[in-house]
Amino acid sequence: MNIFVQWMTSLLKWLYSLTSFIGIPSYGIAIILLTIIIKSVIYPLTWKQMASMRKTADLQPKMQEIQKKYKSDPETMNAKVMELYKENNVNPASGCLPLVIQLPIFWALYSSLSHFGNYISDPSQAQFLWFDLTMKGSLSDPTSFILPVLSAASTFLQTKISTATSAASAGTGDKNAAAMASTQKSMLYIMPFFMGYITYTVPSGLGLYFVVMNVVSIFQQLYINRKLDSEKEKAAA
Repeated sequence: MNIFVQWMTSLLKWLYSLTSFIGIPSYGIAIILLTIIIKSVIYPLTWKQMASMRKTADLQPKMQEIQKKYKSDPETMNAKVMELYKENNVNPASGCLPLVIQLPIFWALYSSLSHFGNYISDPSQAQFLWFDLTMKGSLSDPTSFILPVLSAASTFLQTKISTATSAASAGTGDKNAAAMASTQKSMLYIMPFFMGYITYTVPSGLGLYFVVMNVVSIFQQLYINRKLDSEKEKAAA
């Protein structure tokens, strides 16, 4: 993990030198560029995740039939569900891949920002817009609540888009579907508060990463949804 932190630090330094080269030296912009690079690299996984979620939602009626038919035989029911997934090229675990990949990135960036003072030559380099990239939220500084609020708002919008997409594809009328809808509705309101709190407790540079990550994710989700809808319309035609 230390090697990964060193790589992250070196990448941040390189991106900072890039911003310096174009005349706007800023570690804040370097973090924004880093976020866009990360989201671009994992875009194929994001596409696969959303396509898999869409297919899973489309398969809900067939899954419900299997659950009703084999409700007294859980082992056969699970085997039939997995067979259905295989026939339709759906991998339930694919939805976790983008998150799993981002966890070590999150930790490396957190560690790098925590030791930010060790590799900057001037404390002013830690400043971006109104905040210090190394500082956490403080009750004595009202401006430190801006990033947490932006993080919560962008998380809400991203979750809202994901929930709306799932609801539009899954349909209603089944207990499992109703339970899923209830869970999604809870997450719609819980996740923004959770992410806002996390953003408040970590260095502001990481909060900036969260906000930009959410904004880029929203645009990617809208684009992928449009592409998947277009493909579905072509297949239906």
